[in-house]
Amino acid sequence: MSKEKKETVFEVLAQNKTELQIQGLWPALKGSLAKVYKPCIRKSCPTCERGDKHPAWILTVSIKGRRKCLYVPETLVPTIRQAIENGRKIEEWLCNMGPEIIQAFRKQRDNAQNPKRKTVKS
Repeated sequence: MSKEKKETVFEVLAQNKTELQIQGLWPALKGSLAKVYKPCIRKSCPTCERGDKHPAWILTVSIKGRRKCLYVPETLVPTIRQAIENGRKIEEWLCNMGPEIIQAFRKQRDNAQNPKRKTVKS
């Protein structure tokens, strides 16, 4: 006697969606990137003496509810921008999963209660 494992709603959704939606969305992070202008630490810097400041990129992230700002080298800016965009896409995908899980659960429940009944697509 072999027992067939019945797939749950979550397993079915995970199989169908995860690979399609998240594939290619790496690296990913949640945060913001800003270009700021800061004075340097050198004495008699011509740029700072003019009143101008030096451009720098700052990544702001939240870690355990506390904001943290990190310096980002110029060469890493495109990668960080892509990671933030990917993070936003993943966050949107996760927000949409709630209603999809409920709909899949209801469909599975209705099919189990009345297997002959045809389900209506909404």
